[in-house]
Amino acid sequence: MEFIIVSGLSGAGKSKIASFLEDFGFYCVDNMPVELIDKFAALCMAEQGKYAKVALVTDVRGGRSFEGLFKALNALTEMNFPYKILFVEASVPTLINRYKESRHKHPMATEGIPLEETVRNEQAILAPVRARAEYIIDTTALSTAKLRGELLRLFVGEAPEKAMSVNVISFGFKYGVPIESDLVFDVRFLPNPYYMDELREETGLSESVRSFLFGYRQTGEFMRRLTELISFLLPLYVEEGKSALVISIGCTGGRHRSVAITRALAEFIRQKGYDASENHRDMTR
Repeated sequence: MEFIIVSGLSGAGKSKIASFLEDFGFYCVDNMPVELIDKFAALCMAEQGKYAKVALVTDVRGGRSFEGLFKALNALTEMNFPYKILFVEASVPTLINRYKESRHKHPMATEGIPLEETVRNEQAILAPVRARAEYIIDTTALSTAKLRGELLRLFVGEAPEKAMSVNVISFGFKYGVPIESDLVFDVRFLPNPYYMDELREETGLSESVRSFLFGYRQTGEFMRRLTELISFLLPLYVEEGKSALVISIGCTGGRHRSVAITRALAEFIRQKGYDASENHRDMTR
């Protein structure tokens, strides 16, 4: 089980990190009261795998002393419950600039106290938490994509493709292009099984329709070129930070050609190690 406690300086990027971890399959809780951490850990143990990956975010919003957090951590140790701390920080000038740009109020802000002093006070309060952290990420010079890449390295490891889900959708152009599409491919140039009496009532999921379509040279050539393109694009989307990709395949009515190509493409993407689902929007219309 992975149980990550995310803490760090306000404005350093804890919420963004929690969002990325959620994309990676973590169950994330923002600002859980520290008194409940050991109780939640006990629940995770009792559920036997339901909460296999958990990230809890805690910061100065929960109080200006972390004695309660340390008590909770000691309780986890007594329970033999494995956990790790991820501490997020950034340079003082960077944090000041982020607060000025966002116009948000620092959670420790006090009237009459300069922002720089407030940030340094928070650093001092969080120093004991930082000292106990297994992971420390400085976001001063990290773009969003690089931050996600660092989290991929730490928590996904050798399978970065698991950080992005792919949904392949078949559709009929006569009913409109799916609005959630990232990539759209038109397969209306392929031979149409609709004009074969014995195939008209079948769908692209049937072996007879598939054999008909893939019996043509242009279908095989199209799939070769399509899979080459998708193989090239997928790791670049992961690197860019995309967590979900929607590929739409369209034919006239969304019953035969697009369905068969969608199934073949989804199977190919799964073979590449990505989580790929298929959805046939208009197949039964």
